[in-house]
Amino acid sequence: ELSEFEQQTGNRAAPYGINLIVHKTNPRVQADLEICAKHKVPLVITSLGAVKELVDTVHSYGGVVFHDVTNRRHAEKAAEAGVDGLIAVCGGAGGHAGTTNPFALVQEIRSFFDKTLLLAGCINSGSDVAAALQMGADLAYMGTRFINTVESEAVPEYKQMINDCGSKDIVHTPAVSGIPASFMRPSMEANGYAMDKLGQPGEVDYGTKLKPVSDEAKAWKTVWSAGQGCAGIHDVVPVAELIGRMSDEFRNAIQTQAKALEIYR
Repeated sequence: ELSEFEQQTGNRAAPYGINLIVHKTNPRVQADLEICAKHKVPLVITSLGAVKELVDTVHSYGGVVFHDVTNRRHAEKAAEAGVDGLIAVCGGAGGHAGTTNPFALVQEIRSFFDKTLLLAGCINSGSDVAAALQMGADLAYMGTRFINTVESEAVPEYKQMINDCGSKDIVHTPAVSGIPASFMRPSMEANGYAMDKLGQPGEVDYGTKLKPVSDEAKAWKTVWSAGQGCAGIHDVVPVAELIGRMSDEFRNAIQTQAKALEIYR
C-alpha cells in the first residue's frame, strides 16, 4: 500500500514503525522480522526481550531499533544488544509499564546510555513533552492519548471509558498477561476479575511468566489498557488537531520556561 501511494502521488510516505514482541512465546517474531527486513521498515520497536541478532538484522538494511524498558537492568541488557534507543516506560504508563518514577529512571539510564532516550508515561500535552526534554529525554512517547483520536480503531466504549476514568481507576497487575501492566478497573470488573484477589506486580522473569502471545492478545482485546494519564483526557479529536494543539502547548511551555530564566539570573 505504501509503494502504491508513493507511485500514485509522487510523495514519499511518512516515517513509520512497527512493534515486535521479542519473546519465545511469540511464534511469529522471526517471520515478522523477515517481512520487516524485506520492506526495510525504518523503525522497529521491540519489547519483552532484547536480541542482538534482531538488532543486527534491522541495522543491515539501515533500520533503527528502539526497545521498551522499565528498569535499569533491562536497559543495560538492551544497550548491550546494540539498540539505537531506549523507551523508558515509567510508573503510570499504560500497557506493560514499570513502577519507577520518571525522574529516577531517566537519570539511571542516562548514567550509562548516551543514545536516544524516549520517555513514556502520562504524556498528554505539549507541556508534558517539554517537561520530558527538560528531564533529559530526547523524545516523548505517547500512547493512551492517541487511543482517544478519531482515527484510532478502538471501539467507542473504550474511548468513553478513558474519558470517564481518573488515575485512581488504573490498576497495575500481572493478572491479565503474566507481566505487570496497566488496565482500567471498570474494564477488568466487566470481564470478571476479582479486584481483591489480583496478584501484586513485581519483578518478573520474562522467560517463564509470560502467557502465550495468542492468549495474551485475546485478553487485551477485551480488557482495556490505559495509563494514569487518562486523568487528563476528556475528548476524542482528529490526530491532526491533537498534534496542532500539542505543538502550540509545547511552544508556549518553552517560552514560559525561557521567561522564567530571567527571574533567576
